[in-house]
Amino acid sequence: MPVLPLTFAEFYPRYLREHSKRGTRVLHFIGTTLFLISLVTLTITGQWGWLVAGILAAYGFAWVGHFFVERNRPATFQHPWFSLLGDFRMYADLWSGREKF
Repeated sequence: MPVLPLTFAEFYPRYLREHSKRGTRVLHFIGTTLFLISLVTLTITGQWGWLVAGILAAYGFAWVGHFFVERNRPATFQHPWFSLLGDFRMYADLWSGREKF
């Protein structure tokens, strides 16, 4: 059984290693963008189906990246909250240029 990270600061470098291939990062970026668009659309329309669509898009794109590009298991299965936080951190880092696609 793997040792659980104690903090997000310890978890995030591992998260990045599990997202090392460009295709995985691109798919995560697309999924997260679609999720954020769905939140805006939910806010405008008040239709909760947009939230469901956004969650499905985010996880769908991310998991395709893991299973078919990176060929590993998503971090979500062991560390769901750190994984979610890691996705948004990587998304912001990709936008800012701190991380590369």
